[in-house]
Amino acid sequence: MEILFEYLIFLLKALTVAVAIVIPILIVISSIKSSSGSSSGGLRVKNLSTKYANTADDLKLSVLSAKERKVLEKNIKKENKNKKKEKVSRKHIFVLNFNGDIEASQVEELREEISSILNADTKCQEVVLNLESGGGTVIGYGLAAAQLSRLKDSKIKLTVCIDKVAASGGYMMACIADKIIASPFALIGSIGVIGAVPNFNKLLKKNNIEYEMHTAGEYKRTITMFGENTDEGREKFKDDLANIHELFKKHVAKYRPTLDVNKVATGEVWQGIEAIDVGLVDKIQTSDSYLIEQNKKFDIFEVSFKPKKNMQDRFSRFLSFSITRTINKIFENFSKQKFM
Repeated sequence: MEILFEYLIFLLKALTVAVAIVIPILIVISSIKSSSGSSSGGLRVKNLSTKYANTADDLKLSVLSAKERKVLEKNIKKENKNKKKEKVSRKHIFVLNFNGDIEASQVEELREEISSILNADTKCQEVVLNLESGGGTVIGYGLAAAQLSRLKDSKIKLTVCIDKVAASGGYMMACIADKIIASPFALIGSIGVIGAVPNFNKLLKKNNIEYEMHTAGEYKRTITMFGENTDEGREKFKDDLANIHELFKKHVAKYRPTLDVNKVATGEVWQGIEAIDVGLVDKIQTSDSYLIEQNKKFDIFEVSFKPKKNMQDRFSRFLSFSITRTINKIFENFSKQKFM
């Protein structure tokens, strides 16, 4: 435990130094972009099928002799020319990426990406979401899950790939999918709710500092950071957490009807090879393997929305990302102690 505490202090120090260095750099970059008229954000589409083909061709060419390389280059050009002449294109798979922080702040980008897919008249066979999140606020992840449900409502197949972690709010999103794919040692589950609030009331009293809080409504404020908490307030706070937990369980049961929710809704996490046994995931495979496998039958495009950000947005996103990374590191450290 002492080692973990020292590790936490180290991470916080590193975060402080990073903020001190990055803020001035961001200010300079922001001023330069403002003066030059930075471009607005927008939707970006990348052809992954072309990328896969090009990297494969590059590797093939690099191991051949000069004579063999010329023959292969000629064949590649011929194949590409024939593909352009083909009138019937293959159906499409769109790939989205979601790296969740505490507030699920990337939900705005997710909203735009999904709206673009739904509004476009394309041969969309499937949407694949590469998801990585240890969870966060109920409000943020509830909205992110609702965005994914728009695909289901439009009868578009949704597959979620989890290479590292989809816990708590992350799993709230994942369970929407028609199919959940996880890597062997990805962390899955944590179907539970946590509420933690520090209380400084005794410290204030010790220093002769009075704190007043006035409310209207019996349960307007159940737990406070500076006031004196009551047993009644604590019980109501626990009841609220229990109610959210029940809603979470119903949400999972709705989209995973064959899952024994009571068995897995204990707040525990499972690794991929265990999660498939309890029904939390459907297949053990990495996202890369799945996409390359699907590339044999479909054209794959990565879709991302990049909003225009000012200096305040950049700093806020950086700070949120840094805090999330710190928490994830601590979470991973606990997991390593438990599983390795």
